[in-house]
Amino acid sequence: MNNIPTTAVVRGACPHDCPDTCALLTTVENGRAVKVQGNPNHAQTDGVLCTKVLRYTERTYHPERLLQPLRRVGPKGAGQFEPVSWDEALDAIAERLKVIAAHDPQAVLPYSYAGTMGLVQSESVAARFFHKLGASLLDRTICASAGAEALTQTLGNKVGTKVEFFAESKLILIWGSNSIGSNLHFWRLAQAAKRDGAKLVCIDPRRTETAEKCHEHIALRPGTDAALALALMHELIVNDWLDQDYIDRYTLGWAGLRERAMQWTPERAAEVCGVPVAQIKQLARDWGTTQPAAIRLNYGMQRVRGGGNAVRAVACLPALTGAWRQRGGGLLLSSSGHFPVRRAALQRPDLLGQQRPRTINMTTIGDSLLQPASPEFGPQIQALLVYNSNPVAIAPESGKVVQGFSREDLFTVVLEHFQTDTADYADFILPATTQLEHWDIHTSYGHTDVLLNRPAIAPVGEARTNTDIFRALAQRMGFTDPCFAESDESLCRSALGDEKDFEVLLANGFASLPLPDAPFAQGGFPTPSGRCEFFSQRLVDQGLDGWPDHLPNYELARPGGHYPLAMISPPARNFLNSSFVNVKSLRDIEAEPILEMHPQDAACRGIVDGDVVKVFNDRGIYHCKARLNQRARLGVVNGLGVWWRKLGLNGTNVNELTSQNLTDLGRAPVFYDCLVEVAVNDSQLTAPTLKEIQHA
Repeated sequence: MNNIPTTAVVRGACPHDCPDTCALLTTVENGRAVKVQGNPNHAQTDGVLCTKVLRYTERTYHPERLLQPLRRVGPKGAGQFEPVSWDEALDAIAERLKVIAAHDPQAVLPYSYAGTMGLVQSESVAARFFHKLGASLLDRTICASAGAEALTQTLGNKVGTKVEFFAESKLILIWGSNSIGSNLHFWRLAQAAKRDGAKLVCIDPRRTETAEKCHEHIALRPGTDAALALALMHELIVNDWLDQDYIDRYTLGWAGLRERAMQWTPERAAEVCGVPVAQIKQLARDWGTTQPAAIRLNYGMQRVRGGGNAVRAVACLPALTGAWRQRGGGLLLSSSGHFPVRRAALQRPDLLGQQRPRTINMTTIGDSLLQPASPEFGPQIQALLVYNSNPVAIAPESGKVVQGFSREDLFTVVLEHFQTDTADYADFILPATTQLEHWDIHTSYGHTDVLLNRPAIAPVGEARTNTDIFRALAQRMGFTDPCFAESDESLCRSALGDEKDFEVLLANGFASLPLPDAPFAQGGFPTPSGRCEFFSQRLVDQGLDGWPDHLPNYELARPGGHYPLAMISPPARNFLNSSFVNVKSLRDIEAEPILEMHPQDAACRGIVDGDVVKVFNDRGIYHCKARLNQRARLGVVNGLGVWWRKLGLNGTNVNELTSQNLTDLGRAPVFYDCLVEVAVNDSQLTAPTLKEIQHA
């Protein structure tokens, strides 16, 4: 009897930074997870997972998984550690934090983002801990805040078309998104629409896998999306392709937007965007004369100086033609604003009391770590606690980030699954659980379902949940508030606040929000006016332009300039930010860090396919392999990311070249607003094999 294997299937949710937020089924045999698959009962997942998450057991049982606390014994960055007990690690961390906080708690900084999108294992007990301490606040801007601010100023929140109704659209603009690689379940809906006669248009500087499978690809220059959107408005006006009734009833600021759009002829926009005039005119005709028509916008287009204005301009288009009237029309960038999450109950900002700590932008962490104490800046950062993020790899201008993390006087604690680039600089590394080992609750930014994640297996090794780690630190810091004893299951219930909703999640694993099919068919936008706000008084009150406009990139290529090539750094298809880079089966597919170049740009530099090249600007040098193909438009190179620096050819990655400049709205990074030059490598550096990398 005892030899009979026990098998269970446990419902869960994908934790990663992806709009699909899939429902998972994990098969467990004798306490070990043996398979992760999509839940066929969840309509949005439909039983299908991406290649990355299908390999989740490989990640959970990876031979390099961190399974016990580690203490640094070598120089910072050398990755030399010794094992210690949890008590030793937590006691030492708490004592160091007490000393620093006694002088000024603002010298302590959390650094986290979307290593998990779960509400509990991200910012629940962790946020309570830092609020109670009075630590510096982190402005979490590294990915989506420019687009989020733009949507909020235009539509009132991060809201939009329900994704399932894109299958009914007759025209879909896929704008700034490689859906096949980063939004797989939307792509299945787009394909269904295509089979039913819809036209698909991809707007992207790179000829992505998605662009190849659309009817048309508009390969505009990076940072020119607002110019294109304004030219489309121009054509809608002059050809009378407007829904004037919808404009009059449900929008604000039309006269000013009309005046601005009339300045953007297709000819002017074609020169700025680098696309044919005829292509702009045809796109405007398609948008103005096709119903239902919808836009699937993504975050790629907002990673330039004018990214917020660009999102605002695009978000105005559906209201001009009344596309919101039909459930297959409108726009979707993010659906996360639909969810009634009780963030204050989870994060407890009231624990700050009378403390009003400063806020530090995660995008400019390189400069912030190197900033000395001053009356304007406040105390120098003396302690950094990193969880759910890998800033040494993913933050811009990483040469400065590395310099900051190398400070001997900086006390760094990293909660991680693996010894990442950032973990190499830690004083203590604490092993964290993966999604298969803890409770969590998930909303989505690509659909409107809530998902519950149950632990499928016991924590591997000595791994602990983020929540348990911060509870233990709180206890050692002397924080006795009852909220630090709340269990993870209770936190999941607190996230929603409705016991009946949670019971549905326990029973099914997911639940849909009760939303209308076409939420803005008769206006009702969550703006102050209740209308789609072409004009934002809130922006004017901040000293900004109330109407959207095209803002040129910070870094514009000029004839004879030192750095004549624009560079964008979209994600490699089989990685997700810096996650999955160390999963061998996925890294084998990607093979090595590459730079896509147009053959003409390569030829005039004497570069042939497969050359190791030096990509450089004033901020740094990055070596990688050149791949000559039509994915790169002339004058633009694509540095696919985000590889761990230690797996790169010269110990860097593409963020060695990106800047710490910020977007017009939302204080976000400008990863795709970057000029470089490329040359055949002038040393004997050659690409190592994966075996050589792993041995090193």
